[in-house]
Amino acid sequence: MASNLALSPAQTDTRLQEKIHNAIKGTFGTETFETVFISVPKELNAQTKADFSGERFFKVEGDSGLLGYAYVGTAPSMKKEFEYILMFNADWSIKKSKVLIYRENYGRQIGSQRWLIKFVGLTPEVEITYGETIDGIAGATISASSLTDATNDVLSSLKVLLKQAFIH
Repeated sequence: MASNLALSPAQTDTRLQEKIHNAIKGTFGTETFETVFISVPKELNAQTKADFSGERFFKVEGDSGLLGYAYVGTAPSMKKEFEYILMFNADWSIKKSKVLIYRENYGRQIGSQRWLIKFVGLTPEVEITYGETIDGIAGATISASSLTDATNDVLSSLKVLLKQAFIH
């Protein structure tokens, strides 16, 4: 099984593909994996807070079967946007959260694993709030709040997909 990661035209940036590949490889601890995109129907996607259109949501399969799931998203920072990935265990709890590409000069602290570890273990059943469930970061308030909101949107969207029995 070879590593296979093809993204939509909006995500064809080679650097982004490489970062996604490395994040999956490191998180799931395997050199060989395959990504299988999960296509959410438009009608169901319209019921979710997060955008599941295109090829941003997928299963990660290894030699021994399902390793987990991943969602690649974009969130606003102060003046630009940044890409992030949420990787999930088979039970839909967050295995790891990672900022892939950050374009601002300030707020890079959101890429710190000491802060991102606060997302690990969260499930679609949990509603998260910046400054309460997730600690704030001085100097990165906008980006940290944005990533917290984006993660909350993905989790609440997964709850919708689970309730509709689209995913299990």
